[in-house]
Order: sequence, then C-alpha cells, then structure tokens
Amino acid sequence: MGSSRFPGKPMAPILGKPMIGHVYERVAQSALLTTTAVATCDKEIFEYIKSIGGTAVMTSKTHERASDRCAEALLELEYSHKTCYDIVVMVQGDEPMTHPDMIAEAIRPMLDDSSIQVVNLMGRINDVAEFEDRNCIKVACDLKSDAMYFSREPIPSRYTSQTLPMGKQVCIIPFKRDFLLAYSRLPPTPLEVTESVDMLRILEHGMKVRMVPTRHDTFAVDTPSDLKKVEMIMKRMVNAY
Repeated sequence: MGSSRFPGKPMAPILGKPMIGHVYERVAQSALLTTTAVATCDKEIFEYIKSIGGTAVMTSKTHERASDRCAEALLELEYSHKTCYDIVVMVQGDEPMTHPDMIAEAIRPMLDDSSIQVVNLMGRINDVAEFEDRNCIKVACDLKSDAMYFSREPIPSRYTSQTLPMGKQVCIIPFKRDFLLAYSRLPPTPLEVTESVDMLRILEHGMKVRMVPTRHDTFAVDTPSDLKKVEMIMKRMVNAY
C-alpha cells in the first residue's frame, strides 16, 4: 500500500474490483497450483483477501524485494498447512492481466528440466514508449534463453532495437523451493539495489535465470495512468465475450 509511485496501488479498483483481487482470482484458476496465497504487510490487503474467501499471510514490513517476502510467506504456509511445497510461483500484485495459462508457461520448463531453478516469464515490447519507460524492466538474454541483464534503461541499445527483439520482465516467477530460501539468505547486491530488480541478485551471485516467452500480452500497473490503460484493455476483453 505504501508504493512510492502509486500509493494504495494494490487496492486500486479495476472494473469495480481491487487490483489484488483480479490477480488473486486469476492465479487461483491455474490447475497446476495446490495453494494460492497473498503475502502482504498491509492489514487492509490481508482483510480484503480474507473477505473474498482467500488465503493471506502477514509478512514483515522490512522487505525491499518481493522474492524475500515470498520466502517468508512460504515458510509460514508450510508451517500452517503442515506440508512442504516443491515449486513456489511468485506473481506480483500489480499484474492484473495475468492469465492462468501463464502459470503453466512459466512452470513447464522447470518440470521438463530439473536443472532449472528459477524461471521468469518474458513479454514483448511493442513500442518505443514502453521501451523508454523506466517502470518497464527490460531484459537481454543469451543464446540459451538465460537472462544476461535486467535494466530499467532501454536494452539492448535503442540503435539496434529495430532489428533485435525487445523483451520485458513479466513478474510471474517460479522458484524451486530450496532455491528461493537460499536466495533469501543471500545479501542484496549492488546492481539489484541500483536497478531495484530481484533477479539481479541471482545473476550477480553467478546463477542462472531462465527466460520464457509468454504468448499473452500483459501490462503491469506502476502508475495511475497504467491503471487506466489496463482497465481499458480489460474492459475490451470482457466485452469481446
């Protein structure tokens, strides 16, 4: 709720429903998940999720990264549910256009290849405005589709962006359970702090993040203007059915 760019963002209404409600309900529709929970440090969000019959976990207010908050919530859920999860899919609460199929897109490579410890979905950047937007996290990949770098600056160079595909981070990120907990014990890294991107902690410690393209168009909400844009898109989608 204390977002510096958009105070109260998770509870901002989209088509009459708080944004976090859209994310929760869409994620919960995935047939691959056994548990869906909202990790939050805000009582207002906690109580809203409970009011719609959902699962919420109160976490510390000190986390700077969503991945660290996710790790704390994982241990709380395992304790309360008396179980141990295999894979944890972190979906950030500002991705209201999440489609349940995107969960499968992200998890499938991890199920097919046991060496993959973390996957990050990657979307297409279709225009210069999004490419230049600092709220859009760009990613450059190697030939094996592992991330080389994430940045809020335009990468790869805007001088080659007309011929090279431009990819953006979509915050649907499955972790192997033990890898997530190990991540949370690592100290924050200089580039992670500079760019404010969780995944850079992994890269700076010499590990891999597998990037997987999604076939779904999606836009995260970082500002009030983003909210209006996403609401218009979602309204058109509703009216199409």
